Amino acid sequence: MKFLHCPLCGEKLVPKNIGDEGLVPFCSTCDRPMFNIPYTCTLTLVVNEFDEVALIRQNYVSQSNYVLVAGYIKSGESAEETAMREAQEEIGVSVKTVRYLKSYCYEKRDMLMLGFIAAAEKCDLSISREVDEAGWFPIEEALTLLKEGSIAMQLLEDYLEDK
Repeated sequence: MKFLHCPLCGEKLVPKNIGDEGLVPFCSTCDRPMFNIPYTCTLTLVVNEFDEVALIRQNYVSQSNYVLVAGYIKSGESAEETAMREAQEEIGVSVKTVRYLKSYCYEKRDMLMLGFIAAAEKCDLSISREVDEAGWFPIEEALTLLKEGSIAMQLLEDYLEDK
């Protein structure tokens, strides 16, 4: 979230040099900086016991590329709870364990994506209304279905390096 006005008093913010942070939106009335806040979400690579990964396709994201399960962290929810909830909501998978791997900055949408690896048993996928297609794919095939350079691809590659 990029602040243009102070969320406390409504005053228009002005750029002010704040030490090592550089220029930061600043409220002269409240005499305090208002650091921009990225939207925090989870990106989850769901892996089953056959070393297959769950990929989804959402038309509003791409009609040709697959992505991973993802979602925004709700107030009062931990990142791990979000990763598990999103796997259940989007593809109907109950995650056995979830492990944080790495964070990714997605500047295009001002998002901080927390990357998780979730272990689950293979089951039939039950997709939500926001998912158009989903399936379990061998890792080698998943590498061809994810968009090159995407954060989903980065998480899969980081998982393979970490394995």
